[in-house]
Amino acid sequence: MSANEDQEMELEALRSIYEGDESFRELSPVSFQYRIGESGDPKAFLIEVSWTETYPQTPPIISMNAFFNNTISSAIKESILAKLQEAVEANLGTAMTYTLFEYAKDNKEQFMENHHPVSSATSISNILSVETANVAPSSKKKEKKEQLTKAQKRKLADKTDHKGELPRGWNWVDVVKHVSIYSCSEV
Repeated sequence: MSANEDQEMELEALRSIYEGDESFRELSPVSFQYRIGESGDPKAFLIEVSWTETYPQTPPIISMNAFFNNTISSAIKESILAKLQEAVEANLGTAMTYTLFEYAKDNKEQFMENHHPVSSATSISNILSVETANVAPSSKKKEKKEQLTKAQKRKLADKTDHKGELPRGWNWVDVVKHVSIYSCSEV
């Protein structure tokens, strides 16, 4: 069988196996993603497998560069990819996408045993706090809020509902009046 025929058969098999599985995603007919673990699980990760033109005689491209994996350290990612590459070498020449996904599911705990979520939000906030500490004090002027008079506040309260929102259509134009004004002025 040619590589294309093998790929077509494997594609059909993957579609039938993972039909309705929320963890599986077909990005293209030769590229697939699978989420290992539940979506709220801090040890969950996403594997992307892309087939080359000569796959399965040549290894597929396995990636963990998805944004979903941004809390996983690069050392853990490299470790997972190395173990998946071993599985690729053992299955070279056969359809292995399903095997790789199942291997990752079966070994999830082992892969993630040393995982401590890397919080990118804290590193960003640390950077921001460092940058704001370096800003000169003269640039820390507080902008004054516009003060409304009692009459302005009352007028605003009369226009809004109890939630402080303007009613639907408050700025609509009466089309009939608008058209009649301009049509009378043209005559």
